This record gives sequence, C-alpha cells and structure tokens, in this order.
Amino acid sequence: MELAFTPLEALLPAGNLKYCLVILNQPLDKCFRHLWKKALLRACADGGANRLYDLTGGERESFLPDFINGDFDSIRPEVREYYTLKGCELVSTPDQDHTDFTKCLQVLQSKIEEKDLQVDVIVTLGGLAGRFDQIMASVNTLFQATHICPLPTIIIQEASLIYLLQPGKHKLHVDTGMEGSWCGLIPVGQPCKQVTTTGLKWNLTNDELSFGTLVSTSNTYDGSGVVTVETDRPLLWTMAIKN
Repeated sequence: MELAFTPLEALLPAGNLKYCLVILNQPLDKCFRHLWKKALLRACADGGANRLYDLTGGERESFLPDFINGDFDSIRPEVREYYTLKGCELVSTPDQDHTDFTKCLQVLQSKIEEKDLQVDVIVTLGGLAGRFDQIMASVNTLFQATHICPLPTIIIQEASLIYLLQPGKHKLHVDTGMEGSWCGLIPVGQPCKQVTTTGLKWNLTNDELSFGTLVSTSNTYDGSGVVTVETDRPLLWTMAIKN
C-alpha cells in the first residue's frame, strides 16, 4: 500500500489537518503561533517551556501548554513555578536512557489515547539546530517514535523539515507552495539497499543509499508536485521550507 503524506500541510493557513504540537528546547520559529492555534494538544519537553515562556511575554495566559515533561534539569525555576500556578500539568520523566523529546512522545501518546483524539500527525518544533549530538538524538527519536505512536512525526526548525519514511511505498505531496528548493534522502543507521524515486531532478532506480557510497543530498523537484519513494529500510526525508 502506498502511503500519501503532505509534509508541510500543517503550515498551511487553512485545512483540516489534526495534529499535536511538541516544543523542544531550541529557538521557536515564526510559524509557532500558527501551529499553536490549531493544535489539539500542546506539550513542552523540559527546557522547551523556557522558550515558550520567553517568547510569549505579556500574553502568556494565551499560551499555556497541556503538559510539560522531563527530568526538569533545564526548565528555569520561575518558569516551572509560573506554569504550575497556572494549572499546567508537569509530568516527571526521569529516565536518563531516553531524551526528553522521546519521553514527551510517550506521554503525548497516552494523552491522545485517554482523550480518544483523532490525530493525523505530531508536529515538533526544534531539534535541528545547535549541538550536533542533540540533532542526532532528534533523529534517533524519530526511529523510536515508530514504537511509541502510530502517527507520522515531523520535526521543523528554521528552513528544514525531517520525516522518517518507513519501509514501503510513499507518495509525498510537495505542491503546497511552501516548499523550498532542496530536498534529500538520508540513510541513517543502516544502508537502504533498494530505493526508487520519482518526482525528483535526480531520481533513484533500485539504488543503494548508504554512508560511504551514495547519499541523496541537495536534490530538488522535477515540477510535478509529487515525489514517490519506495525503500526497503527506514529512510530519512528532509526538505527545505520557503522563508
């Protein structure tokens, strides 16, 4: 079965996409307010609460997250106190074997099930800038997410989006008008032995993608508005967001 997905649909001004929002401990982008407004559930992973607090000064009561989780080593005391007094749920997740992002997805999935929400995608803000080890931790969380929740999880920061394609056939709609010029397919963790694409300027036909041989970076689109990808292993899709 071919899975159809529009990676940038959540950024469109109109539409019926149902999503939950996760805020990580990195600078928030200009799309934050739009995404917040339409989200079914809103969560901060530990220090992500600091980012929310700092950005919304003067209007914080309009931006109260449904919960904040983490081991709380990053959230500032005054931020923790403010959201506690406002009735926001603080969920302690002290497990040091997983990142606050991964643990946030675990809590979020339990909330979705408790509330019996119909959700299409998890949208995450942050995780793609700053320290390289933390960027790789964000990528690792996308791999872990497949065992946590059945929903697609995307990460957005600045001009980049990443989304993990599972083995099989995918149809990506890239005709929202918000796509930037570049895109790529990154074989993280293990080689992808058979990858076939259409809709790209430089397509693949049963090609192997792996570090040390071929990695599809700085690719672009052929103008058709649709990219298809068939892969035998998990494969990271990345794309530009137009400024």
